[in-house]
Amino acid sequence: MSVGLLNLYAMLPVKEQLEIIKRGAAEVIPEEELVRKLERSVKTGKPLIIKQGFDPTAPDLHLGHSVTLQKLRQFQQLGHQVVFLIGDYTALIGDPTGQSELRKPMTKSEVLKNSRTYQKQVFRILDPRKTKVDFNSRWLAKLSFQEILILTSKYTVARLLERDDFQKRFRSGKPIAVLEFLYPLMQAYDSVALKADVELGATEQKFNLLVGREIQKEYGQEPQVILTMPILIGTDGTDKMSKSLGNYIGITEAPEQMFGKLMSIPDQLIPSYFELLTDLSQAQLSEMNSELEARKVNPFEWKKRLGLEIVAKYHGAKKAKLAQEEFERVFKQKKLPEQIPTVIYDGEESQVWIGHLLVRTGCLSSTSQVRRLIQQGGLYWNNEKVENIDLKVSLEGEPIVRLGRTKFYRITQKAKE
Repeated sequence: MSVGLLNLYAMLPVKEQLEIIKRGAAEVIPEEELVRKLERSVKTGKPLIIKQGFDPTAPDLHLGHSVTLQKLRQFQQLGHQVVFLIGDYTALIGDPTGQSELRKPMTKSEVLKNSRTYQKQVFRILDPRKTKVDFNSRWLAKLSFQEILILTSKYTVARLLERDDFQKRFRSGKPIAVLEFLYPLMQAYDSVALKADVELGATEQKFNLLVGREIQKEYGQEPQVILTMPILIGTDGTDKMSKSLGNYIGITEAPEQMFGKLMSIPDQLIPSYFELLTDLSQAQLSEMNSELEARKVNPFEWKKRLGLEIVAKYHGAKKAKLAQEEFERVFKQKKLPEQIPTVIYDGEESQVWIGHLLVRTGCLSSTSQVRRLIQQGGLYWNNEKVENIDLKVSLEGEPIVRLGRTKFYRITQKAKE
């Protein structure tokens, strides 16, 4: 690719390019190497290879995933080659990062199913014309046992035990499978196979990314630069955004649900959500922070802007505006949504524990989610807040349950035969 074909951003001085890349980032390791790579790219017209791996361990992408995906998009706008790497082979092991025990391996069919979903959803953010989708089974599945032994000889157990999660498990006597030691080496070999110039990941991935630098050196390659992005806190304001915790906002969720969930985030998350999920300039972010700190404006107004910007990004401006109108109709005017999905309970009892009911009807995936929602004050039965975790309810009159601020279900009972 010639310099003339690079995106307009790439014509900027490297200093200004660096400002774009560093916006919202947690760390660039080492920054001086990134500067040299950028200078060489502009001089030669050869784009850098920017890599990020995604193990398809869940079927859907959410806004937490979008933090790094949007940074990949910025690299695309700078004219670089992005590799969206699906870890179909590493997913068979499971990343031990943050795990307190051995992760249950996924089946090949689960991995393939989730991989197909990832490929459909990722182009809501990335430019398909500037994205190479690859699978690490393409090279990892072909390694001979001898080649695997050579790979394992290039890193020590002592270095692997420097990982915080491995250290904790080792000290507490919890088992660490040899299989788990292979994961960071496999991820590192991905960088060798792709000859990656830069690898992105969340801050919790820092150890794995740094292993990639060392392994590339061992294979005679110029080491990749590491760019880590902050972890997005979920809608509960406490934990990392996660589907299993129920504090997530999926990038394919309906506009009304997406807008409503964004309106429900704690005020303290507004600055980080704008910085990590929108394209506001640094000047605009500074203005927002000043207004919020000085209480010159109601945080509710900034949340509305946040909701409009993010919903418009995934659904378009028209649907974003309609989602805002629906939110105001339901929550400011205290009216029910115009359309409420109906779920059917197939049990015959006249009184049923609410946790069992919501799981059995598919409203929530586990009773632990039900308990958590009640504890957070986010579960309503016929517009009454549920405070008793052991509550038993009647299904007479097709009651309406509200989960959080955005999800409504009408519940009916299957007729007795």
